[in-house]
Amino acid sequence: MRSVLLRRATRSLSTAAESVSAATPSVPLLINGRFVESSSPSSVPVHCPATQELLATTPIATQDEMRAAVDAAVVAFPKWAATSVSNRARIFFRYQELIRKHEEELAELLTSEHGKTIDDAKGDIFRGLEVVEHACSITSLQMGETVPGVANSTDVHSYRMPLGVCAGIAPFNFPAMVPLWMFPMAIACGNTFVLKPSERVPLTAMRLASLVQEAGLPDGVLNIIHGAHDAVNFICDTPEIKAISFVGGDAAGKHIYERGGSNGKRVQANLGAQNHAVVMDDADPEAVCNALLAAAFGAAGQRCMAISRVILVGNAKSLVPMLSERASSLTVGPGNVRGTDVPPLITPQAKARTERLVSAGVEAGASIPLDGRGVNVEGHPDGNFVGPTILADVTPDMECYRNEIFGPVLQVMYADSLDEAISTINKNRYGNGTAIFTRSGAAARKFTHEVDVGQIGINLPIPVPLPMFSFTGSRGSILGDHNFYGKGAVTFYTQWKTVTSNWKTTQNEGLSMSMPTMK
Repeated sequence: MRSVLLRRATRSLSTAAESVSAATPSVPLLINGRFVESSSPSSVPVHCPATQELLATTPIATQDEMRAAVDAAVVAFPKWAATSVSNRARIFFRYQELIRKHEEELAELLTSEHGKTIDDAKGDIFRGLEVVEHACSITSLQMGETVPGVANSTDVHSYRMPLGVCAGIAPFNFPAMVPLWMFPMAIACGNTFVLKPSERVPLTAMRLASLVQEAGLPDGVLNIIHGAHDAVNFICDTPEIKAISFVGGDAAGKHIYERGGSNGKRVQANLGAQNHAVVMDDADPEAVCNALLAAAFGAAGQRCMAISRVILVGNAKSLVPMLSERASSLTVGPGNVRGTDVPPLITPQAKARTERLVSAGVEAGASIPLDGRGVNVEGHPDGNFVGPTILADVTPDMECYRNEIFGPVLQVMYADSLDEAISTINKNRYGNGTAIFTRSGAAARKFTHEVDVGQIGINLPIPVPLPMFSFTGSRGSILGDHNFYGKGAVTFYTQWKTVTSNWKTTQNEGLSMSMPTMK
């Protein structure tokens, strides 16, 4: 079934007579409504993380191909911006219906290229679908402002106008959700879009693009290019691109923010994270263990909102044996096998890095109640598997703490008080998400008001806001003034145009050289 889906996802999109290889299809570009084969001699392999099977190759688009994608977006913009907001919304009503209809196909495709479990893939798709549903409300979200009678016979109207061509650079860890954070809201606001999905997981994004075309999106409104550093720099440097959305690592995000910003572009960049959970000694042990296991080891820890650190306050440190026992019972295996809890990491390099940082923690003095290094998964000797790992007695000076491991590793720290736990979190440079587990309303309120983190969960571990709000990571986890999706997206993807009009019914009052005051 997986091979059938892969062939369907690549060959059916391409306008070329044949792919480069019948066994290894090349992922097409999307330019001006057509899926076209790249002429580039260079490509990046797309491997199944569980088996290393070569699924496809992602071309490194040429400069001419990237230029053609932007040109198509430029040409499509005037007509799309002039399309009524109601008709733009109707496309997304149809689009959300198509995503639901093809959920199983999308989930299997996503699992094949990323490795996450089928159920987790469906969650990835659903969280993106929610943003598409929110885009259907663009008729209300994009409303402007007006004040009649600001002066004699004078009215003021402000409109939210689209920017033009926008671009998105997506990460590997959410092949569906993050692209759907980007282009639906940008396009619903009247912009055209150039998307660069991760070269490691392009197949899901391409299928999502084909579905939005099926929903009726005009040619050139959404275009897709592939590549790595050169494609990123092209997006940053091309003057027709007015705004860039990015989700990924610190180094790339800072580069895009600085280079894009220096070229006069708006940039929103979600960066790294080191999310802490605080467990008070009055918390429900069963609920805490279940929440932490899912938040730390789901998707093999490859989530920007994963709980990778837990601070146990006071007697809560007695939870470590229970956590270790429960985590040891989780099933490590391929994402497409029913019953798998912890899937593989994205690449062999990610596996090696995770195991190295775990070893560094042990060498620095951390204890290791549960060691997932060297785990064997029957029938999958080449998979990028690391089992659930718990490092205890971790301190902020350790290399494992200072780095975002991005693997199935939970680091356990201890504190004598809630104040000490809050201090530890606030000293960390990141502010993406955090959580507290407690039965005390006073403790929860104190934590909420004193912790310097943008997204807070109380008795739940991954507090990702729904799309009617915005994703509000803070401090070192974001660069830019505007947040993803929700009201923040409308602000980011539009600019104000304010019209002051005067229609007097009285006779002209004559020339005045003084500053107009509109009384």
